[in-house]
Amino acid sequence: MGKRPVKYCVVDAFTDKAFKGNPAAVCLLEDERDEEWLQSVANEFNISETCYLTRITDSDSQSTTPRFGLRWFTPVAEVELCGHATLAASHFLFSHGLVNSDKIEFLTLSGILMAKKVPESKTSNSIDYQNGDTQEDYFIELDFPVVQSVEYNSIEISEISKCLNGASAVEIHKTSSSEDLLVVLPSGKAVVEAEPQFDEIKRLSGRGMIITGLAPPESGFDFYSRFFCPKYGINEDPVCGSAHCALAPYWSKKLGKCDFVAYQASPRSGVLNLHLDEKSQRVLLQGKAVTVTEGSILV
Repeated sequence: MGKRPVKYCVVDAFTDKAFKGNPAAVCLLEDERDEEWLQSVANEFNISETCYLTRITDSDSQSTTPRFGLRWFTPVAEVELCGHATLAASHFLFSHGLVNSDKIEFLTLSGILMAKKVPESKTSNSIDYQNGDTQEDYFIELDFPVVQSVEYNSIEISEISKCLNGASAVEIHKTSSSEDLLVVLPSGKAVVEAEPQFDEIKRLSGRGMIITGLAPPESGFDFYSRFFCPKYGINEDPVCGSAHCALAPYWSKKLGKCDFVAYQASPRSGVLNLHLDEKSQRVLLQGKAVTVTEGSILV
């Protein structure tokens, strides 16, 4: 018997408007597929992430929370953690009535990750989200591990400046997990105006480069950021949830607080509500999502 068509949807995450935020393809697998097929489909979609959901039925588990396996692929490689595609997968399951719960557990390469609905009126970091009409009256909250970073003195400021077409760095850190460079610029305005030189960024050690700066006081945000990852086939990731697992602890130390409204200043842009739980070393990321297309993969 041939394999069944794979249902999929493309979801724009960390936004409440279509064609903003970060797109992710979400595929629900009813049959086992090999690694080559998973990577080929991700290459075919050719967006920052394609993720795959598989149902988990565990008769021995005492939990009533629905569980799914979740894997994330860029156009060229599998990754260990992805925020926006997890948000997209959660939105897909909630909005299509595929779970009878306000919570979902995902089994991933980064351990068990939790997603849940949070009523919009109860969110602690409230601003006019994207200044648009919301499609849902709830946010989706992701429970992710903190990613620590340390000051990185093994690279010259001039080398970073070359990667950003002359922009000057105030601080340079390196994250503990993927070894992304976390580059602090003088202001949020400098983050918006930075001109990444992707060939130069590819030459750097580690996976990619996060740039960040303090948001203008009148913006309603706490900090701005952007993320560049050309080694993984993503020149600029429009909104990177996992990068904020490193940004939240960094800005918590700088600003002396644990709740933030963050703006990713890519051309598509996106908004994230963040809470850092220092005791448990977790970051709670809240966002919205919009389904843009639906279909089936026939091969």
